[in-house]
Amino acid sequence: MPFVQSAYVAPWLLRNGHVQTIYPAVCRRIDGVRYRRERLELTDGDFVDLDWSRIGGRSAVVISHGLEGSSQGIYVKGMVRAFNRRGWDAAALNFRGCSGEPNRLARFYHSGASEDLWHAVRHVASRGYERVALIGFSLGGNVTLKLLGELGESVPAWLTGGVGISVPCDLKSSAEAMARPINRPYMRRFLIDLRSKLRAKQARFPRELNDSGYESLRSFRDFDDRYTAPLHGFRDAEDYWARCSSRFFLDTIRCRTLLLNAADDPFLAPECFPGELAERHEWVHLEAPRHGGHVGFVGKGLEVDEYFSERRALEFLAADAATLPTRNSSPTIRYGATAR
Repeated sequence: MPFVQSAYVAPWLLRNGHVQTIYPAVCRRIDGVRYRRERLELTDGDFVDLDWSRIGGRSAVVISHGLEGSSQGIYVKGMVRAFNRRGWDAAALNFRGCSGEPNRLARFYHSGASEDLWHAVRHVASRGYERVALIGFSLGGNVTLKLLGELGESVPAWLTGGVGISVPCDLKSSAEAMARPINRPYMRRFLIDLRSKLRAKQARFPRELNDSGYESLRSFRDFDDRYTAPLHGFRDAEDYWARCSSRFFLDTIRCRTLLLNAADDPFLAPECFPGELAERHEWVHLEAPRHGGHVGFVGKGLEVDEYFSERRALEFLAADAATLPTRNSSPTIRYGATAR
């Protein structure tokens, strides 16, 4: 499937990646989304929280947030509201430690934590929906695409599609992009938020989560070398990035999947736009509008209360499941089986 010609036209005042990235976080408000929380116990003794917005739909969408986000994120609530309006139930996953309460183990969430997403997806499917679809933003988009690639040929028939929005599908090049001087304000904000997570559990895990000298950290490489890799079984940041980048799992995806990445996204590098793969892939669609920033895609006019990414995800996932090829309903999955 070749590149998708995008219909997105950004408002002329927002034809800048940084403005598109910042504007929704500062100016957008979402009304009408009311969650009901459900706690899911994990097999390792930890938990994740799922926030439901049900309207009695026959289909459900599972939405995953980005780094240091949650189900309360404006972009998550915007997507929940858009799908509820069209008759879908929505379940917003909070990754470990992101629901307002520290998780129980020393480990946290990370860009490759597809086993936690799969646990939530199976739980949602057990509620008897005719079909389930996945949407992930940024880090959550990487986890979503990685999971679909791990499922491969054994993706269940009820899992009919996925959408990744503003996905750093090549983690190494994205980390390097974030280390550029122009992105220092974003990087500083992420490091401050991540330190708060460490400190919330420091008393219980003083050795693993020691933040002495934290001020010297300047980049995701620094943070991932010191924390992400050792906490989650990787050798170092390079090993973590290589084993968890969804770019290396795209080739084995076997359900309709859309990757929506803006060309002016300040967080992404060229490696996050897998054009050659999309041109030969039966299932993966790549859409790369000129503008949109990182998790932006503000509506065509500033008065529009649904953003392009929401309308596009709806359009893509609303395809009739009956027209799709028959697939295995009893999936097997190998986590971290890098498909390179």
